[in-house]
Amino acid sequence: MAVTQGIPLRLQPPKIALIHATALAMAPVAAAFDDLWPQVQRMNLLDDRLSQDLALAGVLDDAMVARFHALAGYAKRCGADAILFTCSAFGPAIESVKKAIGLPTLNPNEAMFDEALALCRALSQPAGQTARIGLLTTFGPSAAPLIEELGVAARLQRVHIAVDAACATGAMEQLNAGDVAAHDHMVAQHAKTLAHCDVVMLGQFSMARAQHAVAQNCHKPVLTSPSSAVRRLRQLLV
Repeated sequence: MAVTQGIPLRLQPPKIALIHATALAMAPVAAAFDDLWPQVQRMNLLDDRLSQDLALAGVLDDAMVARFHALAGYAKRCGADAILFTCSAFGPAIESVKKAIGLPTLNPNEAMFDEALALCRALSQPAGQTARIGLLTTFGPSAAPLIEELGVAARLQRVHIAVDAACATGAMEQLNAGDVAAHDHMVAQHAKTLAHCDVVMLGQFSMARAQHAVAQNCHKPVLTSPSSAVRRLRQLLV
């Protein structure tokens, strides 16, 4: 890397390692980069057994955490400038990697959480009221850790929120089977149950394709984790 007046000058676009636990997350984050930051170098790493193993075990064990460290270490050795994890059900493993890897590292939803809380802050502060966030998922085990992570972020930022969650059960299976239209329809239908919320978040990368349909059904701001994450990475690295 060249240096001008003591400031590093990047000669190549940064390389972002995208670490996936399901192939379903790959297309949505690629679309977000194509739309918001096409110049970046992307490196995709996939362990497509992770989500299945978590569902079977029912708990995130040490062996799964070690797999996350192995994937992140490989990305670092390959010259990655930053890492983005794309599966929302593995928060503790990702936090463990973030503390150890020595690279800017994002979990799937932290940027989306910050954007949601910024919207809620604008809503709640003038009246001192509690803002309501809707969380929509298609993978049941994702909801509890996401709500916990969002609660921690809200307390740190002193934003008063309540969270309502809904799961479009069966939508992920439709997507796995290749029926994108059925997936999007199921997600959009479940979004109607969150229409009373101030902001709606789509909790998995694989749901981003349904953003427009969800917005039509709930008529509120709808945030997706891929777009929020790409915006945050660009802020960090450009």
